[in-house]
This record gives sequence, C-alpha cells and structure tokens, in this order.
Amino acid sequence: MVRHGDSPKVGNERTRGLTDKGYMDTQQITNILKEEGINAVISSPYKRSILTVQELADQLGQRVLVFEDLKERIFTRGDKRISDKELFPLLNKSFSEPNFTLPGGESNADCQTRAIKILKGILNTYRGQKVVIGTHGAVMTLMMGHYDSKYDLEFLLHTSKPDVYRMEFNGEELLKVNRLWRFT
Repeated sequence: MVRHGDSPKVGNERTRGLTDKGYMDTQQITNILKEEGINAVISSPYKRSILTVQELADQLGQRVLVFEDLKERIFTRGDKRISDKELFPLLNKSFSEPNFTLPGGESNADCQTRAIKILKGILNTYRGQKVVIGTHGAVMTLMMGHYDSKYDLEFLLHTSKPDVYRMEFNGEELLKVNRLWRFT
C-alpha cells in the first residue's frame, strides 16, 4: 500500500497533483520498491495517487492500472477538498460510527466495502505476486482495518504523506504488515 505524497491543500479532489515535496518523495518510493519484484502497479483514479506510483511503474516498464473504487472516501457532494479543520471531527465521528455519512457522501462502512471488494479481486488475480496499490490514507486504513482492528483512526492520524506498507497475504488471509517508509 502506498499512500499518496503531499498534495496542495486547495483544489479539486480528483485532479490535485503533488507538491514539490510530493514529487521528490516519489523517487524514494521508487527506490524502496523497485527491487521488490513488483508484478503490477495499481492506483486510485485520483491524480495524486497515480503520480505517486508513476515513476515506479515507468522504471519497471509497466503502466499504472487504475481502479475507480480505490478512490478516496467520498466525504460530501462534489469534488472540493474538505479543510483539515472540517475533516478531523468528521473522521472522528466516522470511525466511532462507521455508518455515519454526510449528505451526498459515503460512510466508512460503505467505503470499506467497495475498497475490500477491489482488494480481494486483486488478491485473487495476482495470487502469489507482488502488487503496489497507490491509494489514500482513509481508504488504506479502512482496508487494513478490515483485517485487523488496530488499523483505526489513531493509526490513520500517525501515517504520513507518503507512506508505504507491505501487507503479506496467504490467499485472502492477512499474515503481517510492515511499514517500509522512512521519513526523510
């Protein structure tokens, strides 16, 4: 799992790219993962996620496969970014009440269901192979939390942008998770 790099604080959710720091961090992500024997590079459709794993895909001679349902959790109607001031109380309520949603948005439970469906498909399609998934903090946490409840709001709040976690599976059973990202 690769959480996207640092992105501008303003703009459209789908089309926000990366900051200069975000672009610089893509090289470190590539260095961490390029010798892992990656078989596929997959991403959320959001530009910042694709850009975070694009350099790795390029160096591996692969294209980034985009899966719509790996997109960020839909917090509210439209694609405008929610400010951090508004987001933190919303995340707190969402993790304490998984079915809570704002008008036009989706709940943590709904987001987790759609993301896990994709993850299980990836696990079955790429059984025994190594896959990079470019995604978002909330989606990554919800996918990991499906397998182990210790991946919760507290975990999410301690992740960084970017962040890299190796999840090892036996079929659809999660065996272990290791953080690969080291702050620079």
